[in-house]
Amino acid sequence: MPLDKSSTRVRKMFGEIAGWYDFLNHLLSLGIDRRWRRKTVQIVPPREGAGPILDVCTGTADLALAYWRAGGKRTRVLGADFSRPMLAIAREKCRRAGAGAQIALLEADAQHLPFPDGQFQIVSAAFGLRNVSDAAAGLREMARVCRPGGSVAVLEFSLPKNRLFAAIYHWYFWRLLPRVGQTLARNSQDAYNYLPASVKHFPQGEALAERFRAAGLQNVRFFPFTFGVATLYIGDRIQGTEDRGQGCGNRG
Repeated sequence: MPLDKSSTRVRKMFGEIAGWYDFLNHLLSLGIDRRWRRKTVQIVPPREGAGPILDVCTGTADLALAYWRAGGKRTRVLGADFSRPMLAIAREKCRRAGAGAQIALLEADAQHLPFPDGQFQIVSAAFGLRNVSDAAAGLREMARVCRPGGSVAVLEFSLPKNRLFAAIYHWYFWRLLPRVGQTLARNSQDAYNYLPASVKHFPQGEALAERFRAAGLQNVRFFPFTFGVATLYIGDRIQGTEDRGQGCGNRG
């Protein structure tokens, strides 16, 4: 049966689990998700004076905040998400962190970003691209709004390759995690059963790298984290290729 990634379902699902989202992310990853975000901003660091950063599918703004801190709390960061309850939590987190003036949060669909071409030095997404109903369209939009000389960085869950570790992880990811998540964050959309299914059905490794290239990005590379439980994908918008991929996506 095809996985239901319709915008209606995904928006409702994240709205229902918004209050539990951060707690369960940190609990179910044993806090390692924080380290993955720190490594992301280290591998794709902000450059002072190179323009703002856009975090797509920002959720509760953890990666947006990580980029704000990595930029010395001076770099302008925008976070976009189409879930209002998630954005409400993100705004409160940014306020508490003292980032209210530097991080702007707006409701927007990753498939139709409301920005002109070539605006951002980095366009990032953490654990959100696989939830976009048309991930290829989302990638094209991320590439479109990325400034020539900038980078698109996507941090996503993936499945480990080591057989022993994969067997243990498979039991945890398919058996224990959904039970804990669904018990604590009761919701009508089976969010924590959807999570492993969405990872299984999403392209990984070279397959996702090829989608980056199809979106017009170059120098595509990827870095597995924690035995391949998560992977960081990076593609560059090369100077002189401004017209590559034009006509794809909404020009906002």
